[in-house]
Amino acid sequence: MYKIRTYNKISVKGLDKFTRDKYEVASELGRPDAIMLRSHVLTPEMIDEQVKAIGRAGAGVNNIPVEFCTKRGVVVFNAPGANANAVKELTVAAMLLSCRDITGAIEFVRREGPGKDAEALHKLVEDGKKKYGGTELKGKTLGVVGLGAIGSLVAETGLMLGMKVLGYDPALSVEAAWRLSRDVQRMENMQSLIAKSDIVTLHLPVLEATRNLINLTLIDSFRPGTTLINLSREKVAETAAILLGLENGRIGKYITDFPMVELLGHDNVIAIPHLGASTEEAEENCAIMVADQLLDFLENGNIRNAVNFPNISLERSAGYRIAFSNRNVPKMLNKVLSVLADRDINVIDMINKSRDEVAYNILDIATEPTADLVAALEAIEGVIHVRTL
Repeated sequence: MYKIRTYNKISVKGLDKFTRDKYEVASELGRPDAIMLRSHVLTPEMIDEQVKAIGRAGAGVNNIPVEFCTKRGVVVFNAPGANANAVKELTVAAMLLSCRDITGAIEFVRREGPGKDAEALHKLVEDGKKKYGGTELKGKTLGVVGLGAIGSLVAETGLMLGMKVLGYDPALSVEAAWRLSRDVQRMENMQSLIAKSDIVTLHLPVLEATRNLINLTLIDSFRPGTTLINLSREKVAETAAILLGLENGRIGKYITDFPMVELLGHDNVIAIPHLGASTEEAEENCAIMVADQLLDFLENGNIRNAVNFPNISLERSAGYRIAFSNRNVPKMLNKVLSVLADRDINVIDMINKSRDEVAYNILDIATEPTADLVAALEAIEGVIHVRTL
């Protein structure tokens, strides 16, 4: 029986993946095998020794101590792309709000309309609408920074709206490149994208390379009056840079999913309370994806969409399965195979992959592994964690 401890409210459609004959799932569980969460901030002290995996029902994992987990052999999963459509749709809404003062117009009618008769209300509307005319998205240039699951959808939607779309992503994967329309013009650097865009939208994770990506040195690259949309992460844009851009007019509007004290009340800031992935559909998609990944890992040792270990999968065949992680140093697999050979244990099938400083291995063997065998494997210098499945 596997134990899954949950934090936050996880969609029932995801939790129902864990059948009650094999899994115990609850928010209060001692010694869990895995943890499933959304935005709850997890500290190393909260991760018990027997925890094998953590599933984040969302894309970002800045609330999980990933480095600590990697050293312990704990696989950290996320759900890339599961909430992409929700964030894309909110980005489109932000783009429309940047061109049309829809919220101001609604507030105008709400404030001035009550108490007037039909004729007076009609006159009020016709006179007042002149202040809220705005412009159209069609024909404008959209700069998309980050062309992953969300950014590529935003770029495609921009094209459908009749916009010219520029894209920049220094770490564009082959998969993402295939997904991207040939009508998106790839830019070589941030400065050139910003200088040519009417609207710049950010779709990046927070990494050392992306922290404060929008900074003081970039502000002068913006066209006067540019709209900057940040539904990505708060720390991708430096607050001091945003304030300077708003003050000198380079940033005409800043629309963000991360309200900050320094920006509250500014006339040209639209702050949204972190709604990007908060649709019912997105929460269900994320929960289902992460539940499936945890199931496959706990039962088969396979890894899909981990942020700290390689993607690796081996079909179950005959025999018994061992999965182990180790430091990515030479001759580790040879040492493990030597232990098996010394015990006359035949390897039926195996796969090995590495990622940065760690490696992960799945071996199907002909003989049922004993406690003595597991202990011998764990005793090899560099082996992090061993599981039998």
